[in-house]
Amino acid sequence: MSEQIEIQPTGPLNGSIRPPGSKSITNRALICAALADGNSHLSGALDSEDTGVMVAALQRLGLDVTHDLAKSVIQVVGCGGVLPKSRADLNVENSGTTIRFLTAMLAACRGSFRLDGIARMRERPIGDLLAALEQIGGRAVSEASNGCPPVIISANGLRGGTSKIRGNISSQFLSGLLMAAPYAEQPVVVEVEGELVSKPYVTMTLGVMSAFGIDVESGQLNRFLIPNAHYQGCNFAIEPDASAASYFWAAAAVTGGSVTVKGLHRNSLQGDVAFCECLARMGCEVIYGDDHITVKGNSLHGIAVDMNAISDTAQTLAVVAIFANGPTTITGVAHIRHKETDRVGDLARELRKLGASVEEFQDGMKITPQPLNRATLETYNDHRMAMSFAIAGLRSPGIVIKDPGCTRKTYPKFFEDLSSLND
Repeated sequence: MSEQIEIQPTGPLNGSIRPPGSKSITNRALICAALADGNSHLSGALDSEDTGVMVAALQRLGLDVTHDLAKSVIQVVGCGGVLPKSRADLNVENSGTTIRFLTAMLAACRGSFRLDGIARMRERPIGDLLAALEQIGGRAVSEASNGCPPVIISANGLRGGTSKIRGNISSQFLSGLLMAAPYAEQPVVVEVEGELVSKPYVTMTLGVMSAFGIDVESGQLNRFLIPNAHYQGCNFAIEPDASAASYFWAAAAVTGGSVTVKGLHRNSLQGDVAFCECLARMGCEVIYGDDHITVKGNSLHGIAVDMNAISDTAQTLAVVAIFANGPTTITGVAHIRHKETDRVGDLARELRKLGASVEEFQDGMKITPQPLNRATLETYNDHRMAMSFAIAGLRSPGIVIKDPGCTRKTYPKFFEDLSSLND
């Protein structure tokens, strides 16, 4: 793909689409399938940089993992908790789910492992997960002693018992801990300290674990009891990615069109379908079907919304906000400053390039629409920056997206799919 792409304004976008499989579900299913007794067939699996990194890491650990890209199917021969290889140096690029889930999984096994990634990955926190694993016998440390990767794991299994973990940094820490915990010698109790961010992603984790045969007592998502048990290989269907779907629903909102996303419904495993509720509050019509969700655009007005539970769609909503009447305030997303980029500060900077008035907070921002400028926008190697700002270009001329190829992280064919809507 070229170094930049100029998005062409359209009239109202109309059509239907089925985004590729959920990255979040795919990588969770891969962990459970890898640890399981027996074989697993994952249908609807995503082909992206993040899932490719996870598959490659599992293969380097000696696991038999086959990804049929044409059929969107991954076949996994489970190891029953005993890895074929006991030493490996793994490159996770900039995949947060991969390093956090693998760190916990490997700590529950046996062997010596090192996990590293790109320069940005070495700035992303993982210390809370390392501390939580240590409480139940895990031996994993930050190589630079700064709470960030590279991670060195000297694994001799998990003892079990009680582990306490802060909930306000990343739900991926908790999800990784939960998925590894069944392989401890004794049952594990995980207690969350403080408010848990991105709760729907933890609910998703529990749903995937249940599909592979392990049910967790979870109460109010602040205390979890995980039994000592093994996952069982299974046939598992992966939903389309709801975070990716947000861009198409947003496209309908800003262009005044009507877009249907197939394969998702109001009660999908992914909490990000609640993004549609934000659009409804802004004035859109949302129609929920048994296997689809349609958004119809309308005159938009600003809202105030806590997006803690659906933080992966905060950038999408911020772009919709620049086309609304009146200000929009997004809060509850301080933790997204630690993602692929600072998704608060860098987002605010690029919105200002477009002409929007942005007041930045530690946990979000207030966006007041202004007449928009032509602008060339940085994406900071962040797939969600590229996809979000592409939506702005559907309505406003002269918007150029730099490094559009960064969408390969979760959605390699995003720009093709976006342009297909009015074909």
